[in-house]
Amino acid sequence: MTSFTRQIRQLVTSELHLAAIATQPAESFRHLERAHVLGQSTTGEHVRVHFRMLRWALRHRDWGEAYGQCWRMVGAALFTAFGGVPVGNTGGTNVSPFSPMPIAPDLAALIDQARLPANGMRHSTADQQRPADE
Repeated sequence: MTSFTRQIRQLVTSELHLAAIATQPAESFRHLERAHVLGQSTTGEHVRVHFRMLRWALRHRDWGEAYGQCWRMVGAALFTAFGGVPVGNTGGTNVSPFSPMPIAPDLAALIDQARLPANGMRHSTADQQRPADE
């Protein structure tokens, strides 16, 4: 697992937790949408978020959303690894699954931060080499 995937997983998990504890359905779904934007570049997180959106739809008896999430889970599993994901798309059935969307500035900053190497510093392979006589 890459450093990016580990960091994104933590951010997605945080948004999923906020979705779970939200008291209003719309607030809960907003956190799911934020989790989708954060996780859509990694297959596992992308599918996980669509599964949680499916659970939300079933819990709220939103059958159209549930149907759409079934198809979006399949699409996420098949196309994420190949870059077939419209950047910034929020993942609900209220938007086309093919439409890119602007990323909220706070989410863009989190994604950019996650793309940095561990600790935000670049490491060279020379730093990792040990002298032969140790």
